[in-house]
Amino acid sequence: MCVEALSPPKEALVLLTVREAAAMLGATERQVYRWVEEGELPHRRVLEQVRFSRTDLLEWGTAHGRPLSPALFLGRQDLAAALARGGVHHAVPAADREEALARVVARTPMPPGVDREFILEVLVAREATGSTAIGEGLALPHVRQPMVVPGAAATVSVSHLRTPVPFGAPDGVPVRTIFLLVTPTVRAHLQLLALLARALQDRGFRRAIERGAPTDELVAEAARVEVAPGPEAASEGPRPR
Repeated sequence: MCVEALSPPKEALVLLTVREAAAMLGATERQVYRWVEEGELPHRRVLEQVRFSRTDLLEWGTAHGRPLSPALFLGRQDLAAALARGGVHHAVPAADREEALARVVARTPMPPGVDREFILEVLVAREATGSTAIGEGLALPHVRQPMVVPGAAATVSVSHLRTPVPFGAPDGVPVRTIFLLVTPTVRAHLQLLALLARALQDRGFRRAIERGAPTDELVAEAARVEVAPGPEAASEGPRPR
């Protein structure tokens, strides 16, 4: 079965306004303008107006722990169902980053015929260009290089390493938990990653991850987060890390 690494879909390339960016990042328009002025937030100028790429915002928001809204990505993904397919895997043994990725790929359910060795090669190559570690012991897939398996059901696996492994995280904390997404399309990857990033801002879901909750409990937490109201932007909110 073919595995692809593709570019974002056309709608992901449509530029967003400041108001739309604020909604996606769970921030106020004032915060967004401040981040732009301080050079924190990737943006573009179109006819002297500030505009943003969905992909840039998803990448930046994931890296800075923002409570992302997946509403601005067309389509609908089910994080709980994807986690149920991928499962939670405990005490995964690994001595280094490459072995950790190999173990994760081996444990993640995939359709018959998928070339797992190729997937591992792609993951290792991506790590060489930029770490997937986002800090606090977590590693998430790259926004711009999704793992696409046409025809496959969207899957998210959660692998807890037996011993934390250095991944070159921005905060220097070794990675203890690795998320792996396998999706049928790039669009599905973008929205599922936004849902996961949003869930990681939820206290109950995050605690379930931290204590290594079993699959059924984590799936229940994801289902709760998905029906919960979106985060409301505070007047100022936390500063980006």
